[in-house]
Amino acid sequence: MRVVQNKLIVALDLETADGARRLISSLHGIAGMFKIGSQLFTAAGPDFVKEIIKAGEKIFLDLKFHDIPNTVAAAGVEATRLGVSMFNVHAGGGRAMMRRTAEAVAECAVGEGLARPVILGVTVLTSSDDATLKEIGVREKVDEMVARLAKLTADSGLDGVVASAREVSLVRAAVAKPGFIVVTPGVRPAGAGKDDQARVMSPREAIAAGADYLVVGRPIVAAPDPARAAQLIVDEMQSNAAGSNR
Repeated sequence: MRVVQNKLIVALDLETADGARRLISSLHGIAGMFKIGSQLFTAAGPDFVKEIIKAGEKIFLDLKFHDIPNTVAAAGVEATRLGVSMFNVHAGGGRAMMRRTAEAVAECAVGEGLARPVILGVTVLTSSDDATLKEIGVREKVDEMVARLAKLTADSGLDGVVASAREVSLVRAAVAKPGFIVVTPGVRPAGAGKDDQARVMSPREAIAAGADYLVVGRPIVAAPDPARAAQLIVDEMQSNAAGSNR
C-alpha cells in the first residue's frame, strides 16, 4: 500500500518561534514535514530552521525565490547548506533562473557532501484565479498557465511544482518526466472554510487526483487540538490510498 502519512506537510504560519516549537512538538510523528514560509522565517531566521532540522524534523522552505538567476541560485545554495528537504522558486522567473539554481544546488551538494533538496517551481498561487491573472496582464486561463509553467519547470531541471490539486491532472498531462513531484497547497478538510484560497480540494480529493504531498496550514494550526486535526487529515489520506489499492 502507498505510504501517505509522510505526505502531510504542516504549514507553520505562526508569529513566533516558541509557538512553532509547541506546534511541532504536538505534531511529532504525525506530520511528515513542516513548511516555514515568509512570516516565520522573517521572525525567527535561518537559525530556527537549523534548530528544527537538528531536532530531526524535515523542512520545506517556502520562500518562493524570484530574482535574477545568480541571486536565486545563491539563495538555493544557502537553503541547501541549511539542510532543508525542499525549497521553491517562482516558475515565472523563467528557464535561466530555474536552470542556474538547479545546477548551483547540485554543485554545492556534491562539492560539500550535502543532501540535495527537492527544488519546486511555483506555478500559480492557490489564492489566484482567472481574474487575478487578467489584472496583471496575463491572458491565459489558470489551467493553461499552470500547464505551461509546469512543463517549463521540468524542462529547466527542477524536481516538481507547487500547484492546486485541481490542476494535478493538467500537470501530469503536460510533464512526462518520471518522478515529477506535485506539492498541493490549498487543501481544506470537509467543513473547513476556504479562507483566502480560491482553488481548493479536500485531502481525499487531492490524493485521488495524484498529489504527492499536501500542505495544510490553518485547519491544523488554528484547531483547538492540532494533533487531532492533523491525524484526521492523515486518516483521510490513508483511507483514500487504501481504497485505490484494492
